[in-house]
Amino acid sequence: MNEKVNTIIVGGGQAGLAVSYYLQQMGDEHLVLEASDQPANSWRSKRWDSFTLVTPNWSFQLPGAEYEGADRDGFMPRDEVVMRLEQYIARSQLPIRYGSFVKAVERDEDAGEYIVRLGDKSFKANNVVIATGFFQKEKLPPYAKEITPDILQLHSGAYRNPQAFIEGAVLVVGSAQSGAQIAEELQESGHKVYLCVSSAGRVPRRYRGRDIVEWLNLIGFFDRTVKDLQSPRERFKGNPHATGKNGGHTINLNLFYRNGMTLLGHARGYRDGKLILAPDLKENLAVANEIERDILTKIDSYIVKNDLNAFDEGLPLLSDAEKAPEILELDLRAAGIQTIIWACGYTSDYSMVKLPVCDESGFPVTQRGVTQFPGLYFIGLPWMDSMKSGLFLGIKDHAANIAKKIEQSE
Repeated sequence: MNEKVNTIIVGGGQAGLAVSYYLQQMGDEHLVLEASDQPANSWRSKRWDSFTLVTPNWSFQLPGAEYEGADRDGFMPRDEVVMRLEQYIARSQLPIRYGSFVKAVERDEDAGEYIVRLGDKSFKANNVVIATGFFQKEKLPPYAKEITPDILQLHSGAYRNPQAFIEGAVLVVGSAQSGAQIAEELQESGHKVYLCVSSAGRVPRRYRGRDIVEWLNLIGFFDRTVKDLQSPRERFKGNPHATGKNGGHTINLNLFYRNGMTLLGHARGYRDGKLILAPDLKENLAVANEIERDILTKIDSYIVKNDLNAFDEGLPLLSDAEKAPEILELDLRAAGIQTIIWACGYTSDYSMVKLPVCDESGFPVTQRGVTQFPGLYFIGLPWMDSMKSGLFLGIKDHAANIAKKIEQSE
């Protein structure tokens, strides 16, 4: 027999918990189905040991648990994020059921409700909120399986610390936030590091007296919508490399190169023990420069427009990496590489929803998380309304909006 619940939330991450919080306040009968057997599983199992939020603590805006500590401009470590989510569930008494892997969400048009299938158990619900996030499947290139098995390969989500790699050089593929931070940590620990550079941008940690995230928030960077992008495909680009580790500091590929890291272009294949590389290192470095320059120009304009007292201390002009040679093939054995870390991001998968809810790129089609199907919602993804809809900074408004829509439909 199917158990009937008014609202089912699929996924117990911060987005699903935020919706649950509001529904709890409204007295809506609901249940959160979480596939893992513990709270905050993604934060526990897919972040490395020294991980911190890239955004300052003040941006932790989970509804009912907004950051109010003394270290407003600090950067929350992974374990504190886990602790806060655990406390959030307990304090708000959110109805979450662990070990509940949802296999299918189907629409029963005759009954005007949804069937949520878990295998040997099913639920009927008037509303379903898909809160499984943006990153379901690790992205690996197809040629990874051709690489000799004596080289350890792992996705960035499985990386924990440099001590796991006792000997040999490490190749990191991808230079967005995760790849750049992991490469830096490995280099600082004494490992020889090779880094395949992507077209991810760069921002300074601080600029003209403020943290860069505070400036980005002020100039509306996080409020941009898909209409502000040159192409909808830009939704899937890696975020500019930055870090909150050790109080936060600027990550710059030029410094990586100066300190001995070997920078490479895009990895595009593997043949006879060699990684085949695109001749686009210089182009990617130029893109990072351009993105930083564009953002800082917007900040400068904002300062002038609002007559702010923000002293321009200037940024060091670094160009070391421009001297790096374009390497088209990398012999992995000759380079001493014993580990490859694929920091290539993730792909999304919403195939559990047995309805045509996604566009040709696999992204859910919604209006602020509301689909064309009555009672079916998505939350926790960037660019559902604006860039910040997938961040702690923006989850509050989107969760409140979906909870309100559910209340109004009753």
